[in-house]
Amino acid sequence: MSAGRELILGGQKSGKSRRGESLAGDWLAQSPAHRAVLIATGQAHDEEMRERIARHRADRMARAPRLETVEEPIDVAGALRALDSPQTLLVVDCLTLWLTNVLMPAMQQTQATSSFDASAQTDALLAALADARGPVVLIGNEIGLGVIPLGREVRAFVDALGLLNQRVAAACERVTLMAAGLPLALKGAPR
Repeated sequence: MSAGRELILGGQKSGKSRRGESLAGDWLAQSPAHRAVLIATGQAHDEEMRERIARHRADRMARAPRLETVEEPIDVAGALRALDSPQTLLVVDCLTLWLTNVLMPAMQQTQATSSFDASAQTDALLAALADARGPVVLIGNEIGLGVIPLGREVRAFVDALGLLNQRVAAACERVTLMAAGLPLALKGAPR
């Protein structure tokens, strides 16, 4: 994998995370000096999510044992900046959970966290992405292909995610849509 930015979109269980892990594995195989770090945005607010995160960790360790993990549910821009290096591939998994954390903070989070502005956070993310010296892979859900959801808040979230995906896609050299474990290049040369 050459340095650059790639957005991987798809539905739930479409193969997005596996594709990101595969790209990280390819990067690590290119040079012993290379490093790969996954910035995980998920938070375990209930037992099912705790189990899901534990399963993802175990699966990731089996598939990509040299892929390091840093958990950062809110300040993804700060994590990108802190981990930035020409020799480091960064994988953000996933933008959808990150946007959820920003727009719908859990009750136990502090008031300062819950007052974050999604637009300002997105601007910061895009600025950090533009400044990154090494390759960055961003993973997110494409949830706008289904029926119009009931409820104003859900429709607002679907709209916000669609706009986030558009802005990130515009900032990336490559955009890949995953379906049934298969990649479809939407922008840039397929790999």
